[in-house]
Amino acid sequence: MATNRYAVIMSGGRGERFWPLSTIRRPKQLLSLIGGKPLLAAAVDRLEGFIPKDRIFIVTSRELVAPTREIMPDFPAAQIVGEPCRRDTAAAVALGSVLVAMRDPSASFCVLTADQVIPDTQKFQSALNRCFDLAEVDEALVTMGINPVFPSTGFGYIEAGEPLPGKANEVPAFKAVRFVEKPDAATAAAYVKNGRFYWNSGMFFWKVSSIQQAFRKFCAPLGALCRDLGDCQNMKSLASRLESAYAPLQRISIDYAVMEKASPIVVVKGDFGWDDVGSWPAIANHFPKDVHGNVLIGPNVTLDSKDNVLVSPDGRLTVLLGIDDLIVVQAPQVTLICRKDRAQDVKKIVQLLDQQDAYKSLM
Repeated sequence: MATNRYAVIMSGGRGERFWPLSTIRRPKQLLSLIGGKPLLAAAVDRLEGFIPKDRIFIVTSRELVAPTREIMPDFPAAQIVGEPCRRDTAAAVALGSVLVAMRDPSASFCVLTADQVIPDTQKFQSALNRCFDLAEVDEALVTMGINPVFPSTGFGYIEAGEPLPGKANEVPAFKAVRFVEKPDAATAAAYVKNGRFYWNSGMFFWKVSSIQQAFRKFCAPLGALCRDLGDCQNMKSLASRLESAYAPLQRISIDYAVMEKASPIVVVKGDFGWDDVGSWPAIANHFPKDVHGNVLIGPNVTLDSKDNVLVSPDGRLTVLLGIDDLIVVQAPQVTLICRKDRAQDVKKIVQLLDQQDAYKSLM
């Protein structure tokens, strides 16, 4: 096990598409939606034997520090760090680079997300090892591309170019040609057929020095953030500076800030089973279906109903009669019912309710 490899897990998302179970105070990464444990805890467990807990940092929002510590009592509390305000993934990565540099300025680290489902830990860690090797030896900025299994319009894509040399048993890696934002259905279908395009997983690998240099070159405000926080000697001094350091930053993703501009970029093929569990229909991929295609989580009675997703974790009996292709989610104070093809719009409902004082407590 390499001693200079670290992990930064981004866990600040609001999980709005999983409302009403996912709320601002307890978003989906803190819920035990799949596998019997919170998604964030599963993300930490996947690193066991590869990166120990004392070299893992969780970057979340300030409001989620306490509930994160609550669901992960065995994780080092000081390594759960709260951002004072939401500034998207580039700022989270910059902060992560500072946290790692406080321990070891010569280290490399991976950036992972808290809400992905990856069942094959062995294959996943093999891919991680290949990514780290490339980031450390060639000082490249490395990303993980997921082999697409259907023409998704909900993911960004990475076009892979020339293959990089490697041993026969090594995970394939390529020079990245370009990043493409979420395409329309026809374009996505063409990408999958082409065979050179991968889903953008949101996982990244680099040396501290490489990513901080990229920030200085391509995103000066974040380069300045790394510089201004870089002389902090401990977590207490870092926390005291975060508020003033974050306040002037604009919201920008790591893809826009760095990855679409920098060179060389390397993409490693992730072929280990992957799901970012982006909406309620995605839950259906991880649970058995009944003979009518229903996914039924919790007490239920169904009659003449097919292809529904029912979630009732609080033990309340839910009855489906003569309905198809619906999502029904029972929460303590809210019941959500929507068509499966409108699941992505649950986020719009959350935004609508957030504008109404009477319902803000349910968000």
